[in-house]
Amino acid sequence: MTASNITTTHPTSFLLVGIPGLEHLHVWISIPFSFAYTLALLGNCTLLFIIQTDAALHEPMYLFLAMLAVIDLVLSSTTLPKMLAIFWFRDREINFYACLVQMFFLHSFSIMESAVLLAMAFDRYVAICKPLHYTTVLTGSLITRIGMAAVTRAVTLMTPLPFLLRRFHYCRGPLIAHCYCEHMAVVRLACGDTRFNNIYGIAVAMFIVVLDLLFVILSYIFILRAVLQLASQEARYKAFGTCVSHIGAILSTYTPVVISSVMHRVARQAAPHVHILLAIFYLLFPPMINPIIYGIKTKQIRDHVLSLFQRKNV
Repeated sequence: MTASNITTTHPTSFLLVGIPGLEHLHVWISIPFSFAYTLALLGNCTLLFIIQTDAALHEPMYLFLAMLAVIDLVLSSTTLPKMLAIFWFRDREINFYACLVQMFFLHSFSIMESAVLLAMAFDRYVAICKPLHYTTVLTGSLITRIGMAAVTRAVTLMTPLPFLLRRFHYCRGPLIAHCYCEHMAVVRLACGDTRFNNIYGIAVAMFIVVLDLLFVILSYIFILRAVLQLASQEARYKAFGTCVSHIGAILSTYTPVVISSVMHRVARQAAPHVHILLAIFYLLFPPMINPIIYGIKTKQIRDHVLSLFQRKNV
C-alpha cells in the first residue's frame, strides 16, 4: 500500500454557518441566547457557591446537584461563546482540531449529564425506599466512584470520534451547516465510507438515552410504590415533594431530546433551522432552568439565596 493511499487530508479550519436560512436574524436571535447563557452562568455558579460554603449541604443530593451544575456550565460554555461570536461578529472560522475538541466536550458532557441524572434518581430511591440506610449506602467514597464512573463512561465512548473524523478526506467544502461542531454535521462533509460513524453515533445515543432513562423510570416506579404505602397523605406529599426538583431536571433535559428525535423522523422536510434551533434549545434550556428549579423547590438553597439578598440590603 502506497503512502498516497493511506494519507488522509483535512482542512485547517471549518466555517460555521450559524443558523441556515436565518442569517439575517442572527443579531436578534443572539438576544435571548445571551440572556439564557447569562442566567445559566449566574444560576449554576450561585448553586456551586452555596453548596461549597454551606457545610449542611455537603450531602449526597447536593453533591450530585453540584456535579450537574458543573456539567451544565461546561456544556453551555463549550458552545455559546463561539455561537455568539458568529451572531455578533460573523466570526465563523473554527480550527479543525478546535472543532474536534468542541465536539468531544459537547457529546461527552451530555453523556455525563445523563449519568448524573441517573445517580440523582438512585439517591432519591435510597432516601425514600431505604431511609434508614441512606447514610451508610451513599457514602462519600461511593459518590466519588459514581462521579468517576460517569466521566469514564463518557470519555471511553467519545474518544474514538475525533480519531475517526481525522482519517477522512473532506471534499465537500469547509461549511458546517450548524452553530457548533456537532458530530453528524461534520461527518456530512467527509468523503468515503462514513457508515461506521453514522452507526456508532446513533448506537451511543440510543444506548445512553434508553438505558439511563429506563433505570430512572424503574427508580421512580419503586419510589411511587413506597410513597403510596405511607400512612398519611401529608407524609406521601412530603416524600414525593423531595423528588419534584429532580423530575423537573429530567424533563428539562430529556424533553428537548425526545422532541428533536421525533422532529427528525416526522418532519424530515422541515427547514434546517428548525432542527438547529431545537438542538440549541437542548443545550441552553437545562443549564438555565435547573438552578431555577432547585432554587425554588429546595428549601435549603432557597433560604440561602434569600439570606444572601437580605445581607446585601442591610
